[in-house]
Amino acid sequence: MDSSPLLRLVAIEKAFGAVRALRGVSLDVSSGEVHALLGENGAGKTTLIKVLTGAHRADAGRVEIDGKWIEHLTPATARELGIACVYQQAALFPDLTVAENLRLRLEKADALQLVRWAEWRARARELLRRIGADISPDSEVRDLSMPEQQLVEIACAIGAEPRVVIMDEPTASLTQREQEWLYAIVRDLRAHGVGVIYISHRLEEIFALADRVTVLRDGASVATLAVGETTEAALIHMMVGRDVEVLGAPPSGEPGATVLALRALGCAATGVHDITVDVHAGEIVGFAGLVGAGRTELTRVLFGLTPADTGTIVIHDREVSIASPRVALEQGIAYVPEDRRRHGVILEMPMAANVSMSVHDRLFPAGWMRFGQERQLARRFIGALDVRTSSEDAAALSLSGGNQQKVAIARWLATDPRILILDEPTQGVDIGAKTEIHKIIRRLADDGMAVLLISSDLPEIIAMSNRIAVMCHGTIAAMLGENARAEEIMAAALAGRREAA
Repeated sequence: MDSSPLLRLVAIEKAFGAVRALRGVSLDVSSGEVHALLGENGAGKTTLIKVLTGAHRADAGRVEIDGKWIEHLTPATARELGIACVYQQAALFPDLTVAENLRLRLEKADALQLVRWAEWRARARELLRRIGADISPDSEVRDLSMPEQQLVEIACAIGAEPRVVIMDEPTASLTQREQEWLYAIVRDLRAHGVGVIYISHRLEEIFALADRVTVLRDGASVATLAVGETTEAALIHMMVGRDVEVLGAPPSGEPGATVLALRALGCAATGVHDITVDVHAGEIVGFAGLVGAGRTELTRVLFGLTPADTGTIVIHDREVSIASPRVALEQGIAYVPEDRRRHGVILEMPMAANVSMSVHDRLFPAGWMRFGQERQLARRFIGALDVRTSSEDAAALSLSGGNQQKVAIARWLATDPRILILDEPTQGVDIGAKTEIHKIIRRLADDGMAVLLISSDLPEIIAMSNRIAVMCHGTIAAMLGENARAEEIMAAALAGRREAA
């Protein structure tokens, strides 16, 4: 690893009104180094990335590349200097194909230039193959799942042949197999002299990949350490200023009666088929599998977004037909989707309005606007879920990612469900919020709720679930107990894929 810094940030300051987002943050990255950046949501990581990519201009401090001070850093100059970023939220055009998105990101615009689409499809295919993504270059982005969109983002960054790559939660929606592909890419970048700034709330990734780590808290640098000189507990303490229990155990009580029974359930439109499983009161059933295994597709069937066309759904010993989300809600099913920014919360609306969206008919009968009751409902969940907010009237946009996720959960808990479906409930939230959300989920199960937990984070699935359903190609390939190991889950997922092939 070259000892001279490729990139240096010196005493970066940034304020938004009276809020100081960055307070004298310094960071340097050498060629061939993976430098991890840690901190809770709101610690200043995103603002620092935006300064480095030219989206924000620092109020003070400087950015240096190869020892040269870049006075006016813009997104265009950042790209020209070889700075590429893989954002947590995919920045792709949904109505364009994968190849078209790659071309827009990687080729300079020229009105008189002919587009050689065959070459771009071939290049897209090669970049996707390099990162292990089984995605057609001709697929429209809107038809891709969140993990697939994230893989396209990674392909765009790699295709730019960058000198510095910033990865913001790149594995947040990837499963174990795709994560291993990404680790190999990061190591390959390091071997070729690329500097990598790696942001993740999954501390095991930091110890697997990073050379050094910088911790931010409240907009300031707390410490920069060699990864081999610190521990997970020490990093957590630096991030949150207190000791945090990272992962606990699944609910310990005896499961109650069967709440949900699926028998040979299928939906031709989504590829889900032959799903047979029982979920009991007070039980958390985890759903694991590779990207495209059918986990999210199953949740959409259960919530009536893409209704089943074969098999049966039995709720409390009564067969039901779930033809729409309204019917699902009437049957006591609540669904917290994986993309909270698109489907979980409306960022511009107040927290109270977000919480009440699923119970409008109850709160506002015959169109009467009872805003006092709406605020009262929101205050109840602020207390129950420990939402950190100035008031129930604060816009969801003002909340951290973890608190936005709590609001998304509160929106559906307001319906008093018997069955709660959680799709990636801790994706992209910091370690403190993750622990709090885990406690909320366990408490709900302890109170008798049946919980279906979909997660790409294997340690989370193992720690939280009483049983684990491993999915592959739209069906359950194996059902494992709560003492399952990560190796068993991956073996079942891969075995199911090989058998289907």
